[in-house]
Amino acid sequence: MPRRRQSGMTLVELIVATAILSVLTTMAIPLARVTIERQKEHELRVDLREMRDAIDRYKDAADRGLIQVQTDTYGYPPTLQTLVDGVPMGTEKIRFLRSIPKDPFTDSYDWGLRSVQDDPDASSWGGQDVFDVYTTSNATALDGTKVDTW
Repeated sequence: MPRRRQSGMTLVELIVATAILSVLTTMAIPLARVTIERQKEHELRVDLREMRDAIDRYKDAADRGLIQVQTDTYGYPPTLQTLVDGVPMGTEKIRFLRSIPKDPFTDSYDWGLRSVQDDPDASSWGGQDVFDVYTTSNATALDGTKVDTW
């Protein structure tokens, strides 16, 4: 009686296929981690650029006399929230920032702030105005730099 050939995979073929899938998965995980880290770094750079641009636009409006500012602030906003809430400019209220972005590294809305009166490398905010903003994370970027120095 002739034997029928059965279709399907042998145990050896299944083991080889599983081994190949394991190797590919092992190679993909570090790549995914790097991609996630790169995305967080990009998001941080965009957020910092957006907030610094808003600070600069506020300062420019203050220097041109379009908004009233306190004398000891040198024309910089008193807080980040001021940029979101807006300031009266003529008959309307001008907002410089839609919302305070979430720090992708600390997963919070708390940012490190520097005022004009602070030392350039100060890690505590004097509270007079917002001259600069930075992340409070002590993470190291993929290029080896500390993200709190960006």
